[in-house]
Amino acid sequence: MSLLPNAFTVPADSALRRWFAARAPKSDSATLTLRNVYIFFSREGLLFAVLLIITFIAGINYGNNLVLGLCFYLVSVWLISFHVTFAHISGLKVQLIDVTMAEAGAPVWVTLKLISESRQPRRQLLFGFDQADGQGPRKKIKKTDKKTDARANAGAEPQTSLLVTRLQGEQTIRLPVQTHSRGQLVLPRLTIKTVYPLGIMRAWSYVYFARRAWVYPKPEVFDWQAQYALANEKDLPTGGQYQQGQDDFERLDNYIEGESLARVSWGHVARGQGMFTKHFADPVGHEQTLDYADMPAAHHEQKLAQLAYGVQTLGELGVPFTMQLPQDKSAGAAMGVGDSFVQTCLLRLAKAP
Repeated sequence: MSLLPNAFTVPADSALRRWFAARAPKSDSATLTLRNVYIFFSREGLLFAVLLIITFIAGINYGNNLVLGLCFYLVSVWLISFHVTFAHISGLKVQLIDVTMAEAGAPVWVTLKLISESRQPRRQLLFGFDQADGQGPRKKIKKTDKKTDARANAGAEPQTSLLVTRLQGEQTIRLPVQTHSRGQLVLPRLTIKTVYPLGIMRAWSYVYFARRAWVYPKPEVFDWQAQYALANEKDLPTGGQYQQGQDDFERLDNYIEGESLARVSWGHVARGQGMFTKHFADPVGHEQTLDYADMPAAHHEQKLAQLAYGVQTLGELGVPFTMQLPQDKSAGAAMGVGDSFVQTCLLRLAKAP
């Protein structure tokens, strides 16, 4: 246990901040112990300490045993609060479960598992990642049950800290980390603090995670039709690929017993030409190639942003495509379709030099 002043407003490059980091090596799983839990008076606790000093001086100065008795009683309250507040946060385990990928300017969401092996529930624990300077004050939300924070999927501005009012056993929470630029994101330190039960003492701890997050470029809209217009049916080459569907007539086949009568060509039956079944097919769109060199932008980051827009657009349309970056010109790139392939391409854009 360390008895140090509150360090929530310590500058990022201060020696004290580096000292905190040295006492908590980076890991995706951490347990709060004597080594990495710190405790000091809260803001209200400092006023309580002033009251202790005043009552002690007044009792000594006037020789008043009643005032001295009040002073010693308040000291005992402070000592009990010191012990309970520290014990309330000590022993808590934090595990990093997942880190999402996000576009530049949007938050990545970090999923954490909290494990409490204490038989008594832990209360009033505040969790939050340090945000970059200029992000403004933290906004706090209450969490009263064990469900994952639903704000992650809402359109509202994400909250940067989360208050767990009761923790017993295991609980999963999600916290946002704001992003600004494309590339690899080092997760800021996680701060865990509490002033339970009396608000006199503040206990806190820092957790430094080893896992990194990836941020892909914010998609930049460009003239899609001019660059990659999807082929329509008349542009399909002879022998183009088709898939079974119900939009375009393809051929007539002899009726096979058991086929749906709705597909029978009754016109041929009326003319006495026999029973035929109508078959339909939908044309499969041409595969597309997203090439870095074809992007209309002049700057590297803009080209990557336009590629991100192209990847998301083709993914929504369900068109097979491949993405060519400068570093993989010779080896080529794989063809794919679907959400998983879109995420793979966005990750490539995030890792691009």
